[in-house]
Amino acid sequence: MSKGVALFRDDIYITQRIQKAQKLRELGINPYVNGITKEMSTHTFLQQFQYVQAITQGDKKDITQSAQVAGRIKFIRLMGKAAFIKIEDMEGILQAYLSKNELDEMFETFKKNVEVGDIVALKGFPFVTKTGELSLHTLEFHFLTKAINPLPEKYHGLVDIELRYRQRYLDLIMNKEVRDSFVMRSQIVSCVRHFFEAKGFLEVETPMMHPIPGGANAKPFITYHNALNVERYLRIAPELYLKRLVVGGFEAVFEINRNFRNEGMDHSHNPEFTMIEFYWAYKDYKDLMVLIQELFEALLETLKLPKVLNFNQYSIDFSDFKTITYVDALIEIGGIPKDIVFNEKELYEYLLKHNIPLESKMELGKLQSEAFDAFVEHQLINPTFITEFPIAISPLARANDKNPSIADRFELFIGGSEIANGFSELNDPLEQYRRFEMQVKAKEAGDEEAQYMDEDYINALSYGMPPTAGAGIGIDRVVMLLTNQPSIKDVILFPALKPQKKEVQIKEQ
Repeated sequence: MSKGVALFRDDIYITQRIQKAQKLRELGINPYVNGITKEMSTHTFLQQFQYVQAITQGDKKDITQSAQVAGRIKFIRLMGKAAFIKIEDMEGILQAYLSKNELDEMFETFKKNVEVGDIVALKGFPFVTKTGELSLHTLEFHFLTKAINPLPEKYHGLVDIELRYRQRYLDLIMNKEVRDSFVMRSQIVSCVRHFFEAKGFLEVETPMMHPIPGGANAKPFITYHNALNVERYLRIAPELYLKRLVVGGFEAVFEINRNFRNEGMDHSHNPEFTMIEFYWAYKDYKDLMVLIQELFEALLETLKLPKVLNFNQYSIDFSDFKTITYVDALIEIGGIPKDIVFNEKELYEYLLKHNIPLESKMELGKLQSEAFDAFVEHQLINPTFITEFPIAISPLARANDKNPSIADRFELFIGGSEIANGFSELNDPLEQYRRFEMQVKAKEAGDEEAQYMDEDYINALSYGMPPTAGAGIGIDRVVMLLTNQPSIKDVILFPALKPQKKEVQIKEQ
């Protein structure tokens, strides 16, 4: 027994399908043929031959037309010397009629060896059945791929969520709405790219392996570069490289990038995720707030979506973008008494009283951040820009000229989650060095997410970066909003999952 057969030896249904594949070989038919092209999609067939349904004289068919389609069999109904099947491709599903009269011996081969899940090519002419369904009358039948693993039972489908994520290929086969969500994801990414290109931004690519992790407060993944004999960090953000390009003279750049953060997982966090980051010279953070609102307007228009969308249990109005300061949000939305928002000791005690886990010593800005996460964020349903962040939690942002304790920064929240983060960039190299030093001290004190010192970035700033604003938008979360998917796992084709026993054994070996 070959290793391939041994892999499936405990499943009688798979064994039977393997035997049928072998039978086809014995009949001179390759069950994994190549070289037969798909000439027409199911959707094109149904659109192109609609006129057949309008025929009033004689049979509803047009034998002068020839069409070849291909796809996966999703349904079979045998009727002695005839059969109906339904094949599905990326664009839709089509019924086909097969009979012994036209196919002769191939019909018997079809009856004995073809099954739901197999991929076939059919050629014939359009006709309308007695029940009024536009279908293909098959004159030629070709096996393309024998599926040796049976599909889930039709009426129950694939409902096991864990299995759907682990075997996304099967999820896509069985659930059209899942395929539609990922088609829309691709359309969203394309729309975002074209939006920024139309605004004059240049798309660039920056490294995914960094000598120093930077651009965000996050715990990195560590890998090893054999050729250089050094450790490298998977990118947590492209920010510092994109700003190096602004220093170099690129005045408007963007990157649609994969980022990796070695942190927790929940309905809105995956350790590997997609963002767009963009930087615009001679602009400030307020210009980016306008730009992002324009982006959402473009997305809704391009995707033909209404201004009010359902997401999870919420109704979100994209025609109503609001702006509120960080402190006002703590007071008005979070319900924190005004007299303690700026009192480090009392705010610390207030958070402890509400069972918020805290470190033994935290400065006011960090305490305000903990309060915001606990009491405000989940209440920000309609699009809301939060501005005037504490400078203590904004190590790369420019301090406000009038109030240096706050940053010229915003975050956009929709549906109770952060969607975008942006600010006027800090371009003073000496001040940036001081900020990095503070981050290094925080890391030495035990903050795993604090940033490292990046002396080359300081060196880049020392050559002069023009006044610049930059932001990042979480693509995965935008897709969640626009496709009404409350879990990030439903908008990432292959989300991170806990290993199964087999994966653990491989690691141990």
